Amino acid sequence: MEKTTEAFRTIGEVADELDLPQHVLRFWETKFSQIRPVKRAGGRRYYRPEDIALVAAIRVLLYSEGYTIKGVQRILKEQGVRAVMAASGGARGVAPIRPEPEAPAPAPLPARMAPVVLSSAPAAPRSVVLALAAPAPTSVVTCLSAQDRHRLEAILAELTECSRLLA
Repeated sequence: MEKTTEAFRTIGEVADELDLPQHVLRFWETKFSQIRPVKRAGGRRYYRPEDIALVAAIRVLLYSEGYTIKGVQRILKEQGVRAVMAASGGARGVAPIRPEPEAPAPAPLPARMAPVVLSSAPAAPRSVVLALAAPAPTSVVTCLSAQDRHRLEAILAELTECSRLLA
């Protein structure tokens, strides 16, 4: 049995209709004060048609148009709810956005960069000490700044000292 377009909808129904998890709707309520579903006893949320249209418009702006939450908040503050709905193209009745297929997994680290288990700490049976095997030649790692490289070398030295102390 279908509800009329004017009927209030639960958070589950809205989540299914807009292809969003319920926790995202709850989170958006904290970020966008304009989303105000009616809350009954026990905290159950009921979304009015205008609430659903606004959520759908926000969804389009965030997921399809590439706006950030702050960007949508700025539009709502400066131009109002109608501007958000207009910017999203009406939004109601849009096809659900399906996630892009996952990118292939990154290639495994070369052996010289793979984590190596050195020892287990007897005081904490679940903790394992890890260290990097031989550091990669500087010609391989070209995306690090000198400052980042220095920080990583300091961390490696600290981990090596911790490993020595535990051994």
